[in-house]
Amino acid sequence: MSVIVTDTGFAPAPARDIPALADWTPGVPALDLAHTDDPAALEGRLDGITLIRVAFPAFNDGRAFTIGRRLRMVGYTGQLLAIGPVIADQYSMLRRVGFDGAEIPDEVAARQPQDQWLFRANWKAHDYQARLRA
Repeated sequence: MSVIVTDTGFAPAPARDIPALADWTPGVPALDLAHTDDPAALEGRLDGITLIRVAFPAFNDGRAFTIGRRLRMVGYTGQLLAIGPVIADQYSMLRRVGFDGAEIPDEVAARQPQDQWLFRANWKAHDYQARLRA
């Protein structure tokens, strides 16, 4: 099982069968991307996709941050989730590059409870640019 993390806290992740990019066909509303997939392959094919999950294979592999940002830059407006062992310290960066939240394993949620994620939920107010403007 896994947990969905958003700015409002934890919620159980629904069971769902989401195809990988290699198995995905247009018209299917959800898609899983690997940290090595090229989001350019989806340009012009984003209509009807309501959920994209981007794999973070390890907390120290940041390639998925770039994929999330590139998806937003090519016009994706649906729900964008990081999936994998993302840690609470990365939550504000996830939000800044365009992710709506993360789907984390139960083990990570047990190790880093909801209060640690909520502490970072005010991500817009705690970047260096906000401090410079103050």
